[in-house]
Amino acid sequence: MSTEDAYARAGVDIEAADALIDRIKPMVKETTRPEVMGGLGGFGGLFRVPEGYKEPVLVSGTDGVGTKLLVAQRLERHDSIGIDLVAMCVNDIIVSGAEPLFFLDYLATGKLEPDAMAQVLAGIVEGCKQSGCALLGGETAEMPGMYAPGHYDLAGFAVGIAERSELLTGAAVAPGHALVGIPSNGLHSNGFSLVRHVLDQGTHDMNADPCGLGCSLAEELLKPTTIYVKLLQALQKDVGFDAAAHITGGGLPGNLPRVFPDGLGAEIYEGSWDVPPIFTWLGEQGSLTKTDLYKTFNMGLGMVLAVRADRADALCERSGGFVIGKVTASPGVTFV
Repeated sequence: MSTEDAYARAGVDIEAADALIDRIKPMVKETTRPEVMGGLGGFGGLFRVPEGYKEPVLVSGTDGVGTKLLVAQRLERHDSIGIDLVAMCVNDIIVSGAEPLFFLDYLATGKLEPDAMAQVLAGIVEGCKQSGCALLGGETAEMPGMYAPGHYDLAGFAVGIAERSELLTGAAVAPGHALVGIPSNGLHSNGFSLVRHVLDQGTHDMNADPCGLGCSLAEELLKPTTIYVKLLQALQKDVGFDAAAHITGGGLPGNLPRVFPDGLGAEIYEGSWDVPPIFTWLGEQGSLTKTDLYKTFNMGLGMVLAVRADRADALCERSGGFVIGKVTASPGVTFV
C-alpha cells in the first residue's frame, strides 16, 4: 500500500490539495505584476524589486481575520472572508506610505473542503486585485484533529515598498492638524468576539434586518473590510497628508496615538460623522457603554488622516470623509 494511501487514512488528502491549487491557478494569474518571477507552486515566491527607487524601504504586515471566521463558518458563507484577510494586511502597509507588492496566505483546516476553500481563495484573489498586489504564494495545511469539522483558520502576510524620503512617519504632525475620518464598510474585521457575545445573549434572525441596515444581519456582519490602498495613494498624490491611522482593534483611542509624535493626542468631535446603525444596535442589544463601543469598534471610520488644517476641506471632498477632530498638545484621545 502506498504512502499516499496511508496518509489519506490518517485524514490528509494530498490529491484534494493539489486539485485545489490547480483550481485557483487561473485566478492567481489575474493578480500578477511585472515583477513576479516564476509561477505558483514553487517552494518560494520570487519577486524583483521594482525599478525607480533611490532608497527603497520594504514595509511588511501580517494579520488574520479573528473570530469573524466563526461567523462566516456558522453561516457557511466564505466568499468575502478572503478580502478581509488581504485588507487587514494591506491597510496596515498603506498607512506607512508604502505600495503593497505581494501577498501570501496561510489556510489551515482539519479536513479540506474544496468548494469552501475555493471561495476563500477567490476572496483573497479579489483583495489582491483591489489593492494592486500579487498573490505570490501560500500554504494550505490539512491537519486532522486540530480543528472542528467545518472550521478553518487564516493568516496573511504582505510586503510593500516606499521611497525612504516619502515614508509617512507622523513626524510632521503637530497640534492643530485636522483629523479627517474616512468611512468604514461597517464592522470590518475587529471586535467579533464581542459581537458574538452579544448575539449569544438573544435569539436573532440572521436573515432579517433588525435596525434599518438595508440588508440582512448576516450580510451586514460579513461585509468585507474596505481596502483603502488606491484611495490613500490618490489622496497623497492629489492633496497630501502627514499621517494615517488604520482604525482596527482598539478603535479611535487605541489607534490614533500610534501615528502621532510622543506627547500629542486627539480631540474628537462626537456627532461629526454618521455612525452606522449596526453599532447602535450592538450597543443596545449588549448593554454596551460608549467606552465599550469606541474602544472595540471602528464606529464607522476605517481610516483617519492627519492633515494641515488648510488642506482638510480638499481632503474631505476628495475622499468623502469628514473632519472629525484635531490633534492636540496633550496625550490621549478625548471626545467633545
